[in-house]
Amino acid sequence: MTAAIEARSLSRELTGPVPVTLVRDIDLVVEPGEFVAITGPSGSGKSSLLYLLGLLDRPTGGEVLVRGEPTAALTPDQLAAIRLARIGFVFQFHFLLPEFSCLANVEIPIRRLGRLSAAQARDRAAGLLDSLELADHRKKLPEQLSGGQRQRVAIARALANDPPLILADEPTGNLDTRTAHLVFELFGTLAREQGRSIVVVTHDTELAHLADRRVHLVDGRIVP
Repeated sequence: MTAAIEARSLSRELTGPVPVTLVRDIDLVVEPGEFVAITGPSGSGKSSLLYLLGLLDRPTGGEVLVRGEPTAALTPDQLAAIRLARIGFVFQFHFLLPEFSCLANVEIPIRRLGRLSAAQARDRAAGLLDSLELADHRKKLPEQLSGGQRQRVAIARALANDPPLILADEPTGNLDTRTAHLVFELFGTLAREQGRSIVVVTHDTELAHLADRRVHLVDGRIVP
């Protein structure tokens, strides 16, 4: 079975008078349908690793493979096309566009990909919101929702183009304990029932234990 995402000897260094290594020689394989939590102290390289896996940043050493395909030689436009079609992102701050309704926010990536008609895009977005128990909030603006509801809209947006891989960076950082557990349980459901690969960065070790596997970073390296 081809891995959903794979890092081979992955490194990221910031150059300058005093070079800083963010990620050091990381080898990591995430299988289809696997839910992985990345943990570690502040400054350990968790988010840097996630941004490399999501093709939002380029490594200075090693490479990332998406479904077995090398990405090192791809152009920025080619990388953007992979992100749009194959990877869904969820961040600590939901980054919903405040002037658009929840429905319109979820429609945006669908329209950008351009595979569906306007009517189909709207139906797809509505169905995702309904599946996340947000049917009554389709027309609301993000500011009219609770923190947990906004994050569920962000998850719906991440699922908009049916990506096999979801990457989440501290998605529960601004949520209360109960809502945070609900979000992690949702990620587990997406992995188990839909076969999506989920990689979540979290500082919360209790939540990390809800994942199938935990990857712990210290000083940019994976440690036992």
